[in-house]
Amino acid sequence: MRARDLTTDFPTVTLDTPTIEAARLLADQDLPGLIVVDEGGRPRTVLPGTQVLRLAVPRYCQDDPALARVVDEAHADAFLRSLAGRTVRECLPEEPRELPVTDPDATVLEIAALMARTSSPLVAVVDGGRLLGAVTLQTLLDRVVAS
Repeated sequence: MRARDLTTDFPTVTLDTPTIEAARLLADQDLPGLIVVDEGGRPRTVLPGTQVLRLAVPRYCQDDPALARVVDEAHADAFLRSLAGRTVRECLPEEPRELPVTDPDATVLEIAALMARTSSPLVAVVDGGRLLGAVTLQTLLDRVVAS
C-alpha cells in the first residue's frame, strides 16, 4: 500500500489565517492538525491542534496543571476568545521543523516513520509541488489494523 492509496482531501490554512478560524476548522471536522500552505498552495508546515491549544492556554496553566483546576469555565472560555486577532503564524514554533511531506509512492512504513520522526499527526502528500491531500495517523492505523 502506498501514500496515494491512503491520501484523502484535507483542508489547508495559510500563515495569515485567523487562529480562531483554524481552531474552528480543527473542532468542526475533528482534525488532528492542519496543513499550512504558502501563497502557491505548497505545504509549508503542519499545524497540530496542540499548537493552537498552546496559544490559548495560559503558560502558567501549562506549567502547573493544579492552577488549571482552579480556573472556572467562564474564565476558560475567555482564554479561547483570546485567540481572536491572532494568526496561524503565531501558533508555529520559532524553530522550523522537518516538514512532514512525502510523495505518492511512499510506503506505509515510510509514512509511519515520518510521522514518528516529526511528531506529526498527519503527512502531506505532494506530487510535483502540488498538494494531493494528507494521510492522517487515524487513516494509517485503520488501514494497518484492517490488513
